This record gives sequence, C-alpha cells and structure tokens, in this order.
Amino acid sequence: MTIAEKILARASGKREVSPGEIVEANVDYCMAHDLTAPLAIEVLHEMGVQRVWDPSRVVIVLDHQAPPTTIDMARDHAALRRFVEENGITHFYDHRGICHQVMPEGGFALPGYLVVGADSHTCTYGALGCFATGVGSTDMAAVFATGRLWFRVPESMLIELSGGFGRLVSAKDLILKIIGDVGADGATYMSVEFTGRGIKNISISGRMTMCNMGVEMGAKAAIVPPDELTREYLSGRTAASYSEVHADPGAEYAEKLEYDLGRIEPQVACPHRVDNVRPAREVQGIEIDQAFIGSCTNGRMEDLRAAANILKGKKVAKGVRLIVSPASTEIMLEALKNGTIQTLAEAGAIIVPPSCAACMGCHVGVIGPGEVSISSSNRNFKGRQGSPEAEVYLASPETVAASALTGRITDPRDL
Repeated sequence: MTIAEKILARASGKREVSPGEIVEANVDYCMAHDLTAPLAIEVLHEMGVQRVWDPSRVVIVLDHQAPPTTIDMARDHAALRRFVEENGITHFYDHRGICHQVMPEGGFALPGYLVVGADSHTCTYGALGCFATGVGSTDMAAVFATGRLWFRVPESMLIELSGGFGRLVSAKDLILKIIGDVGADGATYMSVEFTGRGIKNISISGRMTMCNMGVEMGAKAAIVPPDELTREYLSGRTAASYSEVHADPGAEYAEKLEYDLGRIEPQVACPHRVDNVRPAREVQGIEIDQAFIGSCTNGRMEDLRAAANILKGKKVAKGVRLIVSPASTEIMLEALKNGTIQTLAEAGAIIVPPSCAACMGCHVGVIGPGEVSISSSNRNFKGRQGSPEAEVYLASPETVAASALTGRITDPRDL
C-alpha cells in the first residue's frame, strides 16, 4: 500500500484498503479556525450535541481575522472563547499564529496520524508524514460529535525528486512548477507523495510549502515520507507516541512524475489561476503596488530570512507597500531575536501580527481596484486579496523581496 492507504487502513481498523473504497476512520486531531468553527458549532448544536467527543483532540485557532476588524468577527471570537471554556478544550490558540503553522508547532501533526481541519490547506501537515486533509464545517461538526469521518480512499501520485536547488531557488518555485505542469485539477482527490533522493535537500519548511499547495492541483492530501529531518523537527514538540509510515515496495501509483531540483528556476503564477505559471524572467518588468511575505505557505523563519538577506541594507522601491507577517508567535519571536525583523523593517517593510493577513482579502493588506500584488501566499483568484479588479501574482519569498526592491516583478538571480 501507499502511505495514504496505510494511514487510512490503520485509522479505520482495517488490515488493508484500496483506492475507491469507502472507510469510516477515527480522527487523531481536528482543527477549526475563526471563520469555519462558528458554522461547525452551529451545526453541532442543531444535531442536539452540546459537547465535543474529546476536548483533548480538538484544536481551535483564531487567525484569519485576528485581531478582529469587524464587530461581527469580534462577536465570533467571543463566542469561540466561550465554546472552548464550556467544552474544556485544552488546545486553544488565541492570536498565536496561523492554524497551519501552530498545528505542526504544537505537535499535533505526527507521522502516521489522520488529521482533519476545516480549511483546505490542512494538507500542509503532510510534510511531517501524516494524512491531513481539509473538510467542510458540517463535516467538522460530525467530527466534533463523534471523532469519526468517512473517506473515499484516494489514488496516489508519486513525485520523485532528485538533485538540489540552485541559488535563490526554493520549494515554492518547485511546487509552482509542478502545479503549472499538472494543472489545477490534475491531481483531483489524489494523495500526492513527494519522495526521491532530492527530498533530503528540502527543509521541513520547504516541505510544508509544497504540501500546503497540494490542494491547488486538486489533491486530497500531500505527504512527505518521514525521515531524520522530521524527527529533528518533532523533537521536544510532543510526548505522544507515533509510528512512521512508508509506502511498500511495489505500491501502485496512478501517476509518476520526476523533477530535478537543479533544473528549477524562479516561477510566478500569473492572474487569475494558480496553474497559470511562467518563469519569473518571462514576466519581469510588470509594475507592482504591493508585495506580501507571509501566509501558511511562506511565513516561516526560513522565508523571512531569505527575504531579509535580499533586502539587507537596501530600501523598498518608492510606491511599493511590503507587508510581512510571520506565520506564528514562535517564528516572530525568533525573527526578533536574530535581527530578521529589524532588517526587514529597516528596508521599509510593514510588520503585521502573526495571522493570515493579506492572503485572504479581508484583513490587513487588502488591495484596491487596479492594483497589482506579488505574494508568497497560495491563491491568486479574482478578489482573493481584495478587489476583483486587482491582480495577484504568486512567487517565492526571494522573488517577492526582489520585486519589492525594484518595484516590478524581478527574478532574484538578476539583482
């Protein structure tokens, strides 16, 4: 079996499962945030259930509009705090960062685990060798009530990586290249496994970036087999036991792709599709109004440091707003201690609290009609970051930082 099949078999109490099979599985952890938890709780109460099945297995995060920017959102935050207290939920992250960052940091995404979240980018956690997937708020209500959920076992796609990245090229460029090749629906309801000798040259942060955007090609889950880097990351983050899961030799895959990391160059996803991908040098010169470094895709320490290395001793171009949001309080504190935040601020960056920030178009960093944004986030649909009359380009933190310096889309290798 593949990794996904093994995890779903274990969670559903079966010896083996196969693609297309329907299983009812026990969830190890579930997560909902300030935009999705209120509806899940409403449905839970409509079901006649007042308490969650296991308060130690539920994680609630306030991150999408945190701090709140409307009265309605402030009301939702207050209601979620009451729900957490009434249910004795022990894992509550109140303005501590983005859900998809605090879940791995908190030790909830462990190899072999089945994790669901009421957000499509829950697939991020597969970077640590678990099966993690997004579900709707009504499905989350069922999990709140029972701790179980049904799944159709997905087919699996194998992406084999070799070599190492060149200068100023990173995992974001790789996943954009893959999405451009596969298409937005090329891996629909598949589990994507990233493997090969090249995976050892990609950090946990980079793996999280890749798995985060698995859903942008339709994947149900995206998984990296656990290795020494996984164990190092989890060391000290959890006391829970876990069993690493690896695919069997000869496991069957619906599709196999190969990529040499050394052949990847900076990529940009152009409006208004994530799979509308072109090399950065082909779109150089497009003027920008805003640059954003952050989100659950690229708001980690590695990303902030990469941007700071480019911006150090320089100034953001006149007329460009550079917004930076660390993905969590843990990352923000580290970036403060090592001087990264100071470097970014001195270059002219606007530092905002750890949150989803400019990524989702209704919090800090909203763009207006006719404006152009280059962003290290994961989606560039019309209206994603504000006005439907604006344009959003997606790129790596390196490319975003380089573009902020010049005022136009720039391949960082050309600085």
